[in-house]
Amino acid sequence: MPSRRPDSALRRSGPKRTAVLAAGALLGALSITAVPTTATAAAAAKLDNPYVGAKAYVNPDWSAKAAAEPGGSAVSNQPTFVWLDRMAAIQGTADARGLKAHLDAAKAQGANLVQLVIYDLPGRDCAALASNGELGPDDLATYQSDYIDPIAAILADPAYASLRIVNLIEPDSLPNLVTNAGGTAGSTPQCATMKANGNYEKGVGYALHKLGALPNAYNYIDAGHHGWLGWDSNLTPSAQEFKKAATTNGATVNDVTGFIVNTANYSATKEPYVKVTDTVNGQTVRQSKWIDWNQYDDESSYAQGLRTALVAQGFDSGIGMLIDTSRNGWGGSGRPTGPGPTTSVDAYVDGGRIDRRIHAGNWCNQSGAGLGERPATAPDTGIDAYVWAKPPGESDGASQALDNDEGKGFDRMCDPTYTGNGRNGNNLTGALPNSPLAGHWFSAQFRQLLANANPPVSGSGGGGGDTQAPTVPGGLAVASTTSTSATLSWSASTDNTAVTGYDVYRDGTKVGSATTTSYTDTGLSASTTYAYTVKAKDAAGNVSASSTAVSATTKASGGGGGTPGVKAQYKNNDSSATDNGIRPGLKLVNGGSTAVDLSKVTIRYWFTGESSSAGYQTFCDWAQLGCSTVKTSVSGVSPSRTGADHYLEVGFTSGSLAAGADSGDLQLRLAKSDWSNFDESNDYSRGANSSYADAAKVTVYVAGTLVWGTEP
Repeated sequence: MPSRRPDSALRRSGPKRTAVLAAGALLGALSITAVPTTATAAAAAKLDNPYVGAKAYVNPDWSAKAAAEPGGSAVSNQPTFVWLDRMAAIQGTADARGLKAHLDAAKAQGANLVQLVIYDLPGRDCAALASNGELGPDDLATYQSDYIDPIAAILADPAYASLRIVNLIEPDSLPNLVTNAGGTAGSTPQCATMKANGNYEKGVGYALHKLGALPNAYNYIDAGHHGWLGWDSNLTPSAQEFKKAATTNGATVNDVTGFIVNTANYSATKEPYVKVTDTVNGQTVRQSKWIDWNQYDDESSYAQGLRTALVAQGFDSGIGMLIDTSRNGWGGSGRPTGPGPTTSVDAYVDGGRIDRRIHAGNWCNQSGAGLGERPATAPDTGIDAYVWAKPPGESDGASQALDNDEGKGFDRMCDPTYTGNGRNGNNLTGALPNSPLAGHWFSAQFRQLLANANPPVSGSGGGGGDTQAPTVPGGLAVASTTSTSATLSWSASTDNTAVTGYDVYRDGTKVGSATTTSYTDTGLSASTTYAYTVKAKDAAGNVSASSTAVSATTKASGGGGGTPGVKAQYKNNDSSATDNGIRPGLKLVNGGSTAVDLSKVTIRYWFTGESSSAGYQTFCDWAQLGCSTVKTSVSGVSPSRTGADHYLEVGFTSGSLAAGADSGDLQLRLAKSDWSNFDESNDYSRGANSSYADAAKVTVYVAGTLVWGTEP
């Protein structure tokens, strides 16, 4: 890859023609770099990297709020983006100055670079209600005439010719067309509408064309993050979608300076202890639940991979990337200091990843997050800058429904009690409680980010003057147990600012954290008693005393809760792991004291299909109960789990299983519709035993409740 030209060189008309800055050159904070001596030099031609030689504007509105927080003055001089998230923001609102006032303030500061977020598309953010906008899906003409045109007119004023204007073009829009517009667990009708009418592409194209025509404007298209678009199935389609938008409604690739990743997100810039090329005991870490076969596990590697895909689609080889590092530091006491244990790929990844979210699909006001790298110019190959696109302390969305005139709805992903959807693997959201509307000041979040900053913030005092710990969690109780888990619940603590979460301790050792007042501890031994306590914590790092301890005793092996004694046994009816059929032998055993209604029982055998598009056919070859009473089907698992992207579900049309009885032999078989071969070597439920034995990896449910085994 050729080196980027020296920083003094100006780019002639047209796209960048060189790829990267020489390694190690021109590093430094944006806020302290010298300003060019003349305005005409800045406006004469477009720069290869607008951040080189720039002094970036510090938004006084954000800076004042940050400085008012304990310890906030340590970062209140950092440059952040100005979000033009509605038409009223162009002229200004009661609590924020308008675009022209920002540009005037930038000149008064002696700055020569202003960073804007262009964010008001028709049908905006079709997959996240928290950031829905004021324009309807068909309001493209209004977007063009009443939003983009007034912005372009202000920026074209000769009074601002000396300012370099960096435009972040429409966060979350084009990525939603790739993944959420049909055919996936996260799809929404709203995204399908925007894909069908083309108004995201037309709007982005119009913005690129109008703003790109300005000699001092630099457009960076939002490109999601690695946990959204990093899979093979998403990366190239994303690059193709970006190319389509960049050649629509008058735009050309010459209107695109580069792309930005991780906008308003929490993905780590670099994962120092986990690489997707790592293996554990011969298994690739890509199959861990966290990475889930992604090609990338951090934003630096994703930015480079996406950049290569974009060039392949026809974007100039010199395009630059930005990374939003405003909230991805993940510092504090929970930050790993080395790789995780090598007992399994999941233990290795979960123990070593610095991104501590419950799931990479979680995006709203994340508990435990910290400030990331400070804004810096050309910090790495192909990276134009680290930036703070999302101003720290501005909420991602409200944790409950709030009336407003900004077009912003209530998204359950901002509710800490919500157990998720297909986009986050049906996990808890990890969101902070008591959050305001998107874009509004969230003091508890800012204090947490400051306390957990990495690199640490000098002089922040670890969260400032807040030294008051939350109250002790009360009412700790054992809600339920299985043979391998215990579920706890407790009463909420209170704090002088806000409780941000709870740490759970088993026998004196911390085993996990929760943002709600419940937690399920898994991986336990059967028929074993454990002692639990809980502590509450706040954003400044203050921790309460321990709750009163409770004891939880797990059930005997196979108990599972619900219907005691019902379990599955399994034998392998086919020694070949690479032929075109899977042939499990299953038996249902009732070790309880009462009969079980078989019509309420289902059994799941978990396997990998090696092809997300494969169809399946199932067979009952023989059953002691009679195959006419046995029903079988195959269902997909999304997102996939370790050793399973599908399961064979076995049910019964009728019958009763007496106490102490078993179902007898169920000889079952499944195959792909095209009869291609399986690779069963890593299938979760597969075993090598040729005679029946208890099978904890074959799960049993009664009326939908898990009563036996452990899901993958």
